[in-house]
Amino acid sequence: MITTLSQAPDSIVLEPGQSLRTWVDAGAWLQLAEGRARVVSPPGWFGETLFMAETLLDEGDVHRLPQGGWIEVSALTPVHLRLHAPLGAQASRADVPVEARPVMRFVRLLTGW
Repeated sequence: MITTLSQAPDSIVLEPGQSLRTWVDAGAWLQLAEGRARVVSPPGWFGETLFMAETLLDEGDVHRLPQGGWIEVSALTPVHLRLHAPLGAQASRADVPVEARPVMRFVRLLTGW
């Protein structure tokens, strides 16, 4: 089961097999307090190829997300995860109109939406 949120809560609990897809700002970081999880980074470009990096996190690991966008966190074991906003972040993602988000513009371009 995948849950999609436009803004994730600070603390996330997932059971094995559950996934969370959420938007993060550039510079945000994840802290895995308990369990083991797979994190798929926001889409990025390498030359003319679109890619998404996959990272496995174990209990106690911290992972910084240098670019903003949609990430997916999948629980491999019971997971307790903390999502930290980038230092100095002032505005909430909820304050930014959907049309202004680069990922949403990209989705609309691809789908003709």
